[in-house]
Amino acid sequence: MEPRVPDNIRIYAIGDIHGKLDLLEALQEKIVADANDAGSTQIVQIFLGDYVDRGPNSKGVVDWLLEPPPIGWRRICLKGNHEAHVLNFFKTPEIIRNWQRYGGLENLQSYGVNLISLQGEDAPDILMKDYSKKFPQTHFEFFSNLPLFVEFGDYFFVHAGVRPGVALNEQKEEDLTWIRDEFLLSEMDFGKVIVHGHTPRQQPEILANRINIDTRAYDTGRLTCLVLENGWQRIL
Repeated sequence: MEPRVPDNIRIYAIGDIHGKLDLLEALQEKIVADANDAGSTQIVQIFLGDYVDRGPNSKGVVDWLLEPPPIGWRRICLKGNHEAHVLNFFKTPEIIRNWQRYGGLENLQSYGVNLISLQGEDAPDILMKDYSKKFPQTHFEFFSNLPLFVEFGDYFFVHAGVRPGVALNEQKEEDLTWIRDEFLLSEMDFGKVIVHGHTPRQQPEILANRINIDTRAYDTGRLTCLVLENGWQRIL
């Protein structure tokens, strides 16, 4: 039996954006055009996390996500590991020395942080204080309140994946935002089809137990959207 979403709901799930506001805006235009035939069907957009880092406009992406969705639409933004990096940076500035390898400096620069040399012992604290001054309170509240997952019908939406053998309602945040091999290599039935990002691929992966829509937008220029309605699946 094919997995289904509830009747009268069309879901648009969007993969990792990573600071590519231009791709997000272009994809949204396609989604709006695609949704023109929805009629009375409820439109739900689910963003799978990793809105920031790597690409040039992390701040712009978050500003966009904070804007109201089209009238009548529902927007759900999930937490990714890169959002966790942002929150951890405020508590532990030293993580910048590792975070910079994964796009942290591009994030800070998009908020107008002065990227001084990272060689000095006090550089992480200086960067964090500057970031704190320029990081809007609305952004902090957004990052702090992101849910880890959402479920619709036979689908479970999450950033990274789930740990095999653990019930979906007992998963830990670390696995939901970080897991890779144990999840990706598993062929088990998780109880629902897991829709995720986190692990970039050249093309979407549509398997029996999971669907991966992280197509490395910041590098390939392809931001992927999965459309689900009734028992249908398609890529936009």
